[in-house]
Amino acid sequence: MQQLSYERIPTSVYGTADEASAAVASEIAALIRQKQQDGKPAVLGLATGSSPKKVYAELIRLHRKEGLSFQNVITFNLDEYYPMQPDALQSYVRFMKEFLFDHVDIPVQNYHIPDGTLSMEKIREYCLDYEKQMELHGGLDFQLLGIGRNGHIGFNEPGSHENSRTRLMTLDQTTRVDAAMDFGGLSKVPRRAITMGVLPILQAKRVVLIAWGEHKAGIIKQAVEGPVVESVPASYLQGHHNVSVVLDESAASELTSRKAPWLIDDVVWDRAMIKKAVANLALILGKPVLKLTNKDYNDYGLSDLLAQHGQAYDLNIDVFNWLQHTITGWPGGKPNADDTNRPERADPVKKRCLIFSPHPDDDIISMGGTFQRLVDQGHEVHVAYQTSGNIAVADDEALRFADFVVDFNDRFNITSPQADKIFRDAARFLRTKKDSEKDTDAVRYIKGLIRKGEAKNTCRFVGIPMENVHFLTMPFYETGLVQKKPLGEEDYQLVTDLIDKIKPHQVYAAGDLADPHGTHKVCLDAVMEALRRLKAKDFMKDCWVWLYKGAWAEWDIDQIEMAVPMSPDQVMKKRLGIFKHQSQKDGVVFQGTDEREFWQRAEDRNRKTAELYNKLGLAEYAAMEAFVRWKF
Repeated sequence: MQQLSYERIPTSVYGTADEASAAVASEIAALIRQKQQDGKPAVLGLATGSSPKKVYAELIRLHRKEGLSFQNVITFNLDEYYPMQPDALQSYVRFMKEFLFDHVDIPVQNYHIPDGTLSMEKIREYCLDYEKQMELHGGLDFQLLGIGRNGHIGFNEPGSHENSRTRLMTLDQTTRVDAAMDFGGLSKVPRRAITMGVLPILQAKRVVLIAWGEHKAGIIKQAVEGPVVESVPASYLQGHHNVSVVLDESAASELTSRKAPWLIDDVVWDRAMIKKAVANLALILGKPVLKLTNKDYNDYGLSDLLAQHGQAYDLNIDVFNWLQHTITGWPGGKPNADDTNRPERADPVKKRCLIFSPHPDDDIISMGGTFQRLVDQGHEVHVAYQTSGNIAVADDEALRFADFVVDFNDRFNITSPQADKIFRDAARFLRTKKDSEKDTDAVRYIKGLIRKGEAKNTCRFVGIPMENVHFLTMPFYETGLVQKKPLGEEDYQLVTDLIDKIKPHQVYAAGDLADPHGTHKVCLDAVMEALRRLKAKDFMKDCWVWLYKGAWAEWDIDQIEMAVPMSPDQVMKKRLGIFKHQSQKDGVVFQGTDEREFWQRAEDRNRKTAELYNKLGLAEYAAMEAFVRWKF
């Protein structure tokens, strides 16, 4: 863990969300125990969402393994959707019981969650009483917060005043879009919520805001380093007397301490840091690397770099060459060539390549050009689809498929009573399905078949034989809900066995931790664990791991270790490959805040990567796919 001091809010950054969550849970546990010794209640303000889940999991562990009692704990939750029944899948009552309350010894009367079933005329009085209850218990000793991508805390959306009280709030569009995957579509997300106001949050004796993942990095920078503004309600925390922000490395990635650490403190000027600083300087100034001057370095806080490593001219050439050496049209290595300065080895000429795709379309979306080039250049390419991706198929698409099977059987007099019943029952369920009702096993299987067929179609398009296509259907994913199970031994074994069977020279995996659904991170954890288990095997000595990013973000230019250029024709071929995933076109279930389709996101990202190289003074290409090597 590293302590930072540059920010306007005290900020701690941990290597992983697990480590950070354990630290926050430890602080909460210490508070509870101290209050127990003093014979007083510990009054906690609690949050929902993906960020606090691991904090709650650690508190449960402390209760079960170390005897932490919650008998003296009184809690007040930040918010609840309105209207919302307490037993609904998306209810925060259900969330808190599932992730904390049902697993510890907190008395039922001790926890308080805003009531989403009230009539409109009763809400104002209820909100006043909610705050009064907090005051009667002596106020909040500790408030745990997450942060929305628009900077909201609780459901205090942009525009909320610093003195706002507990109230009914209209949800911002960004918030509703982010919640759409929990509700099965944007149209089903409530437009309002009851939320604790900014003022009662700031009146807590201690406030800790937590955030994990790259998709939170931008708003964290604004909240922690930017001015206090109504458009970023989390920035109000800058005025609190006892507040901390706790982050993992991904969420901290946009902070100045990470983007330009030389502006804050002395740094070790190794190759990675030099490349980062010079590329950053060139992009800020809008200059090619080879045109940077001594004055540019001095004016932008890099005089120390010049003092240690000589003139701008020499530094520029070094960095230009480092960038140039990342570019290759031979992602599997160029045969019969000097590979000293190439990102991949020349030998063996024909490599066994294993591409892990978290969902059934991540392979073509994220690295479709490289995928095609590996096949065209004669490598033995395998694809492993880690999850079925079934929850991303719209109900009407599944209904169309079920109806087709039933009509097909009827038309050709195919009699299979069991299959016929499965598809007829599925079709009947889909026609009467309630909002956010969990799919039946049969419907989930149908949706999985749709995505499996699309993935096969893409592989045929690229030129992969079907025996090289592997559908792992990892069990952690198969809950029928957005919320997944933790990785289990069966998940690890599926991935381990496949790697051991193929014995690849190259493994490609999704390193896209900005994936807002979290599936990419879980799938990457499974690959990394499998590789660790296999580390002692002889074939692993020749196995290199390349990480790609998905539809949401790209590697920073200084991080890229292999950049595969694409011609306009190759860009078009990749687009056609993405089109094979018809269920994910024209408005997907989990669209996110980006209204573009996946092929548009991919092309824009690949084009911008190529533009960055061009801006730095390197060759101009239509598009580029980028990779970072993971050295395990």
